Amino acid sequence: MTIPSSRTDVAYREELDELSALTPAASLFHGLSDPTRLAILQHLSAGEHRVRDLTDHLGLAQSTVSAHLACLRDCGLVDSRPEGRASMFSLTAVPELLGALSAAEKLLAATGYAVTLCPNYGIGKTGDPEPSELREHGQDGLSELRRGNES
Repeated sequence: MTIPSSRTDVAYREELDELSALTPAASLFHGLSDPTRLAILQHLSAGEHRVRDLTDHLGLAQSTVSAHLACLRDCGLVDSRPEGRASMFSLTAVPELLGALSAAEKLLAATGYAVTLCPNYGIGKTGDPEPSELREHGQDGLSELRRGNES
């Protein structure tokens, strides 16, 4: 362990600690960042379902739904219990999860869904760009979106 030699070193370490403390929240949002996973969560908000129920409802392959359920289970957002040869999936922490999704809907509405125009994460974007790849946000698309919401 080294002792910081200057005020700058202390500030840097405090900043790293603050970023590290935010990592679980960023991981949660990343787990929620896929439309298929959100659709699964939305469907499970009505009650527990089998993988087959979800594949029929979403029109996706069983392997796709299973992979997303595994991700959601690893994130602690869904759980399963055996029922015969099937597994029944359900939401965990239901009021908290539904509250977070409701808050997200309110935030989207409050911002006029501007995030859809984000050149880094908006509609049609995939993956997670590196910091050096992040593009600036132009105001033209945002202004156009806001004008459309006002009419």
